[in-house]
Order: sequence, then structure tokens, then C-alpha cells
Amino acid sequence: MAETSSGPSTGSPVTWLTQEAFDRLSAEHAHLAGPGRSEIAKRIDAARQEGDLKENGGYHAAKDEQGKQEARIRQLEQLLRTAQVGAAPSSDVVAPGTVVTAEVAGSETTFLLASREVGGGTELDVYSEQSPLGAAILGKAPGETATFTAPTGKSITVKVVGVAPFTG
Repeated sequence: MAETSSGPSTGSPVTWLTQEAFDRLSAEHAHLAGPGRSEIAKRIDAARQEGDLKENGGYHAAKDEQGKQEARIRQLEQLLRTAQVGAAPSSDVVAPGTVVTAEVAGSETTFLLASREVGGGTELDVYSEQSPLGAAILGKAPGETATFTAPTGKSITVKVVGVAPFTG
């Protein structure tokens, strides 16, 4: 996705987020980076005090959890730093933040083209604009077709049937 003038100039892709998704992810980041870090540090310290670290399952489990938590903090920081917050685009073409109805390999399906983080509370399937399907239809209008290569190597044709802004 192209950067906007209000977006970052780091060369990172901009991620469209609803205000609700941005707030939810900001709260998760604040918890993990604050109280979450303190909680895991206390568990590591308590396990460390139990003695022999080589055979201390609680210590190793807490350290593994700490690693996963730090990775999630970094992921959230990157996502929030590159986020473009606002209403979904109201264009007539497929763009991040749109609900797309498409005929994929002969079957009609409806999905949200956005980050999984945006679609966290929706029942729609969510496809990234970087996915093979998302990349193939990005910028397409209803009635247009595209072809993408599935992970199996099979070539799949998709026809855009409808495009609407995401309101969830």
C-alpha cells in the first residue's frame, strides 16, 4: 500500500486501522509493556529463587513467555507506528479496509481486506493486502478479474463482484 503524506517516511507499509482497533491495540501494548513486564519479571525472579535453573521448568516457561511477550510488544509498536487511523475508504475499488465480495475459483465469498488486527471482532474472513488474493485484487473494481498463484502453485482466477467500506 502506498504511503500517505501523513504516514511515516521510513519506507514501512502503512496499516489501515479503525479507531476501535487502534485503541484496543494501544491498550494491549500499554498492558504488555507496563504491568505485563512486571508480572513476568516477578515470575522469573520467583522461579530463579527456587534453585537449580537447569532443571527448573517454571523458570524456563516464564523465560519463554517473556520472549513471546517481548516479540508481541515489538510487533504492536511497529503496527501502531505505521497505522493510519480512520474510517474505511469509500471508493469503488478494492483497498485496505474494504469488504469485498468476489468469485474465487467459481465460488462467491465475502471477506475483509485488512490487517488481521482490524478484523479481530468481525465474523468475516480477513485477508491481508499482501496475501496472494489481496495483492491480485488490490485496486480492482467490480466486474474486473485477476489471477493469483495459490501456495499449491495452482493459478486461481478471481472476479470482484462488489466492494463496500468496512463498518465493523
